[in-house]
Amino acid sequence: MTLWVRYAAGDAEGFGTLDGETIAVHAGDMFATPTPTGETLPLTAVRLLAPVRPRLFIGLWNNFHAVATAQGYGIPDYPLHFLKSPGSIIGPEDEIRAPKSYAGRIVYEGELGVVIGQRCSDLDDAAAEAAIFGYVCVNDVTAPDLFGDNPRFEQWARAKGCDTFGPIGPAIATGLDWRGLRVRTLLNGRERQNYEVADMILPPPRIVSLLSREMTLLPGDLITCGTAAGILPMRPGATVEVAIEGIGVLRNTVAAKDQAPSA
Repeated sequence: MTLWVRYAAGDAEGFGTLDGETIAVHAGDMFATPTPTGETLPLTAVRLLAPVRPRLFIGLWNNFHAVATAQGYGIPDYPLHFLKSPGSIIGPEDEIRAPKSYAGRIVYEGELGVVIGQRCSDLDDAAAEAAIFGYVCVNDVTAPDLFGDNPRFEQWARAKGCDTFGPIGPAIATGLDWRGLRVRTLLNGRERQNYEVADMILPPPRIVSLLSREMTLLPGDLITCGTAAGILPMRPGATVEVAIEGIGVLRNTVAAKDQAPSA
């Protein structure tokens, strides 16, 4: 298994593999032919960035059996998906900020994210699994009061696409078997979600296969696989962590309403 990270060191940005507290710097394209430069950096000397900047950021709804059964949603045979703005993405330790114009709740949704590594168009499940580069922690932050703001149009893109509503990180794990993973979400240190990825209705290869039949996916595109029970609001000043063994812990705080964005 390999952990890929993107980082900022002063005014420079780069990427590499993380081994404990050290980054092995690479050159080239993370998704094509990344080449070790021989340089290493201590983790304490850099700031971790979102590990990928996708062209497409796709989210799923109703993709876990337990929730579908409890809520009576039914079992979908195709990904019930929406698009989050790629501009919503932030990295580990960055602040989540509700829009100044919004006075309602914002909630966390701890999820497993799938990072595409190859061009995907009309793939079967086996080819789709081979096209997955790796997996990442995602917090699909949502402003639920915006869904029904207009009774004639349910506003998924607006409710989920605000600036800072897409924390991802801390790394992309390659060579990781998704079948044994659990997603844990902690709010102010208290566990609020703990669910098995194996409870997915549509697993990652199937999601990628079905989506690729209607839209071409490219290296770096990101799909977040949906969430399970335990979603709660996050108050200003709260700390939220999405933890997946083998990937790491994605930690972010919620800024005070009148606080300026961090540099």
